[in-house]
Amino acid sequence: MNFEELGLHDNVLEALDFMGFESATPIQEKTIPEILKGRDVIACAQTGTGKTAAFMLPVIQQIIESDHKGTQALVVVPTRELAIQIDQAIQGFAYFVPVGSFAIYGGGSGDDWQQQKKAITQGVDIVVATPGKLISHLNMGYVNFKTIKYLILDEADRMLDMGFYDDIQKIIGYLPKERQNLMFSATMPPNIRKLVKQTMQDPFEIALALSKPAEGVLQAAYLVYDNQKTPLINGLIEDKPNYKSIIIFTSTKKKVGEIVRGLKGKGYEVEGISSDLEQSEREEMLRRFRSKKTRVLVSTDVLSRGIDIKDINLVINYDVPQDAEDYVHRIGRTARADTTGVALTLINEEEMYKFDRIEKLIEKKVMKAPLPPELGEGPEWSLKKRPFKPRGKGGRKPGGKKYYKKKR
Repeated sequence: MNFEELGLHDNVLEALDFMGFESATPIQEKTIPEILKGRDVIACAQTGTGKTAAFMLPVIQQIIESDHKGTQALVVVPTRELAIQIDQAIQGFAYFVPVGSFAIYGGGSGDDWQQQKKAITQGVDIVVATPGKLISHLNMGYVNFKTIKYLILDEADRMLDMGFYDDIQKIIGYLPKERQNLMFSATMPPNIRKLVKQTMQDPFEIALALSKPAEGVLQAAYLVYDNQKTPLINGLIEDKPNYKSIIIFTSTKKKVGEIVRGLKGKGYEVEGISSDLEQSEREEMLRRFRSKKTRVLVSTDVLSRGIDIKDINLVINYDVPQDAEDYVHRIGRTARADTTGVALTLINEEEMYKFDRIEKLIEKKVMKAPLPPELGEGPEWSLKKRPFKPRGKGGRKPGGKKYYKKKR
C-alpha cells in the first residue's frame, strides 16, 4: 500500500517522497487509518518496522487540519537517543507543513534547560520527552499542557522496565482527560496491560511479528571461550571489507573499553559508546558512525532500541544478552525496512543456557558456525550443569569445601 491510499496530506506525501519513503509498512497500514479515525491505539511490533511514522504521520495530519494553538502532542520515550531520533523524524515528516517539535531530555547544560523551557512555555506543536527531564520541568510550575490532544508512549515496555511507571502516571495527571492515546511497545507484559486499562478507552489493538527477528537477518553463532572472542571478531571484520557499518554489543560498560582496545590498530576506525559519555560526545560519535567515518561501534544496550541508523551490515553480540527480548532488539539494528543484514553471537560455556532461551523465544535454531582453525577448538554445545571450577583464590579450599571471599 502506498501512502496516498492512507489519505495523508499532499505536503506530508511530498516530504515522504523527499525522504525516500516508497510504500507503507504493515504497522503503518494497520494503525494510520485507525489513528486518523481518532481511536486510541495499542500496537505491539518489533524494532525496525516503521513505528515512528506509524504514529507521527497521522498525528501531524490531524494537527494540520486543526486550528492548533499551544502544544498539541506529547511523545514520551525512555532514552535521550530515541527522543532525538523521533524529533529528527518529525522535522522530516513536517518539512513542508507548519508543524514544529522540540526534544526534551537530560544531560545538557543550563542553556539547554532554557531552550527547553522556552519551547514548552511558547507552546511548540509537538514535545518529545524523556520522563525524568519532563517531570523536572513540570515541577517548576510553568508547563501548561491543557491544549494537548495526543499522548504517545513509545517503547512503553522499556520505560516500565526502567522504573518509569509512576513518572508516566504523574505526567498523565497534567494532561486533559479528553485526548487520544497511542501506545507502541515491543512486548506486552502485565504492567503494560495495567497501564492500558488506566489510560485508554476501547483501544484498537494490533500485534505484528512479536519478538521475532526480521526475515532479512542472517543469524549465526560461534561457541567460544572468552579468550577467543576478540581474535574471532578481528578475523570476522578483516574477512568482510565490504561491511562498512558494524555494531558490536556487550552487556557492560567495562567491556566496551576492553573490546575497543582489542580492536584498535587493525586499520579501521573503532569507537566505544556508553551512558558514561556526555550527551554531546554520544551524538558526535553517532554522527561519525552514520557518515561511515567510524566503521565499528562498540556499545552497551543503550543503542539496541530506538536508534535509527540505516545500512548496518553486521551486528555482533560479544556476549549473549541477559534478556531474551534484548537479543531481538540488538539484531534488529540490521536488516531494517526490508533490507538484509548479518547477526553473529559469541557464546561461551556459561551463556549456553541464555542462548537456548533465545532460540525458544524466536522459535528457531540458530546455526552454530565452526571456528577458524587458527583459533583452535571451542566448547561443545551442552545444557548440562557444569561442575564447579576453581578460579584462583575464589575456588575451593583443600578438602573440596567451597568458600567465597567476602565482598567489600
